[in-house]
Amino acid sequence: MQNISPEPTFNRGAVRPIECLKLGWELIKDQYWLFVGMAFVTFILSSFVPFGILMGPMMCGYYLALLQRRRGQTVEFGTLFKGFDYFGDSVIAALAHYVPMMIIIVGFYIVFYGGFLVVMVAQGGSNEPDPTALFGFLGVMLVAMLAMMVVITVITLIFNFSYPLIVDRRLSGIEAVKLSAKAALANFWPLLGLMLLNGLIATVGLFICYIGIMLAIPLTYAAVAVAYEQVFGLGQVQSPNLPPPPPSFANAP
Repeated sequence: MQNISPEPTFNRGAVRPIECLKLGWELIKDQYWLFVGMAFVTFILSSFVPFGILMGPMMCGYYLALLQRRRGQTVEFGTLFKGFDYFGDSVIAALAHYVPMMIIIVGFYIVFYGGFLVVMVAQGGSNEPDPTALFGFLGVMLVAMLAMMVVITVITLIFNFSYPLIVDRRLSGIEAVKLSAKAALANFWPLLGLMLLNGLIATVGLFICYIGIMLAIPLTYAAVAVAYEQVFGLGQVQSPNLPPPPPSFANAP
């Protein structure tokens, strides 16, 4: 479905990270275990196909469920699979997201192992191996790894709103990616703060046990859904009985 209306407007500097987490929990707490189950199925099914091809429609379904909760609707597990109604656009968004990251990661490992092999071969031809060359190489690769992590973080940040835009504003995959990038960069630092908080929550869940991260994921995605509403508001729907958005969303600067 292609959007022919003007590009949706967005607020700048509107994201409030702590508020996103608080309101995100309020959003899902009544159906928390349902969202945990949906998260588990999302990542299990998405792992079957590379490059995020199934991740795209599954994430569309997940955000569709979160936005339905925001509108005061009761979510059913089957809502998750309604994301496949947006299959083509969601796959485009997913490929635009994951392919560059895969290229960066694979390129890093090729350079790392190739460079390591060259250093080892050069050291093997010397009667007195010089550890300075090896440590120097590892230092350079550590800096390169940190730079790679920064780039991947920025890429992830600018795609944060892609899937909500597809399901809420009926944008095409390309339109959603472009608008998500514009809005994310206009809210870069607070959105980065939210990403770091979400990462901390996910890390705590990972330390508890692997399943713990599944317990954290619903809150992290709910927080992003709240951030989406702070930036864009909610799109028009057919139901006339929608609750108005909270003042903190509607009056965001």
